[in-house]
Amino acid sequence: MDRRGGTGRMSRWVDLSGPVHYLDFGGPADGPIVVGVHGLGGSSLNWCAIAPLLVDRCRLLAPDLAGHGLTESLGRRTTVRANRELLHRFIEAVPGRPVILMGNSMGGMLALLEAAAAPGAVAGLVLIDAAYPFVPALPDPVVAALFATYATPVIGRFLLTRRRALPAEAQVAVVLGLCCVDRSRVPADVVAEHVDLARRRHGFAHVERDFLYAARSVVATAGLSRGGAYRRAIRSIRGPALLIHGERDRLVPVAASRAMARERPSWPLVTLPDVGHVPQLEAPRATAEAIVAWLDAAGDAVDDAVHPLTIAA
Repeated sequence: MDRRGGTGRMSRWVDLSGPVHYLDFGGPADGPIVVGVHGLGGSSLNWCAIAPLLVDRCRLLAPDLAGHGLTESLGRRTTVRANRELLHRFIEAVPGRPVILMGNSMGGMLALLEAAAAPGAVAGLVLIDAAYPFVPALPDPVVAALFATYATPVIGRFLLTRRRALPAEAQVAVVLGLCCVDRSRVPADVVAEHVDLARRRHGFAHVERDFLYAARSVVATAGLSRGGAYRRAIRSIRGPALLIHGERDRLVPVAASRAMARERPSWPLVTLPDVGHVPQLEAPRATAEAIVAWLDAAGDAVDDAVHPLTIAA
């Protein structure tokens, strides 16, 4: 293990059919356990800005999914289904008790699917700009073109390879520029850590392939062909959830969370004006305040995350 950063977090590894990296941000031993699940192309570092604002109330763990962060795929698949199963094994192996899943973008999709597939493992959900089943909305033209490119194998890999050839600082700037309304709001030390990670990942094998498999799987899960099954899975969830969405998200329109709030009226929705796709990075204080208020209001419903229970997939 390796202690890093001013928050006293720990960098750890667990063997789940191969090494899986995660960050343990600490928190009270008697508080609920929150597992942060990053989005497509993200990592456990995506929770660094918000972690110090949450660990007085809960213990926060954040894994790197297969093909993301420091967790190389090493023969493991990087699809939504495969990473949902990896997330479940992580919950079994590390906290070993029901958790609150806090998922951003693809991570929100994985959190919803885990709650549907293994309800005994999930005491509650915090869904931050989650990737829901597609809803009618005018797509951002840049994002639409980007995902169309990802769907074309040769061109998609070529463009990703070109982006990887950029300096690490430029790679991170491109991603934050797409995900944020104003990337300068992301704390400088957090940006620096993402740059360092981009440098470390430069030597990893199959980075472009792993990303494209994951991206296509997210689109397929939310799209017309599989969207019905995804909707049915969401409808089966009985636990509490909080929806948070940046109103100026270019990747997942706020209309998606508004539609989900209408379908699940017991799940409150907090929208953040002038914020993009990663509120936990761009507006960590407002995002943390919404989460802590929901944890306090949910009371007994999320306190189950404190008590060990039998977890079954």
